[in-house]
Amino acid sequence: MSQTAMIRVRMSSHDAHYGGNLVDGARMLQLFGDVATELLIRYDGDEGLFRAYDSVEFLAPVYAGDFIEATGEIVSAGNTSRKMVFTAKKVIVPRADISASAAELLEDPIIVCRASGTCVTPKDCQRIKK
Repeated sequence: MSQTAMIRVRMSSHDAHYGGNLVDGARMLQLFGDVATELLIRYDGDEGLFRAYDSVEFLAPVYAGDFIEATGEIVSAGNTSRKMVFTAKKVIVPRADISASAAELLEDPIIVCRASGTCVTPKDCQRIKK
C-alpha cells in the first residue's frame, strides 16, 4: 500500500512573514497539503479533503532562500480515510556570508517539521479501485 510523494520548493521573500526573513510555519503545512493532494490523486484518482492533523512539530526555523523538501506517505487506509505522515527537510541554504548568490547543499538535511493527519476521499469520488 505504501504510497509516497515529494515536493521541493525554494522559500522566497514572499514566504518570509517575520523579522530576519523567518518563514511562517503554516507554509510547511501548505506544502504538506500539496503532498497530501498528490497522494490522494495517486491512490484514489481524486484530490480528496484534508480532515485533520493529529500532530504537528516545528523543529527548526525556515528562512527565505532555504530549499525545503516535503515528503508524505499514506500509512493506512480505511473505506474513505487515509492516514498520512509528513516530513519537511531543509536541503539547501543560502550563503549570503560568501556572496549574494552563494548557496550550499546540506550534507545532512535538517528536519524542520513533522506532522501526521487524516484525509478523506468520499466513496463516490474514488475512481481507482483497490
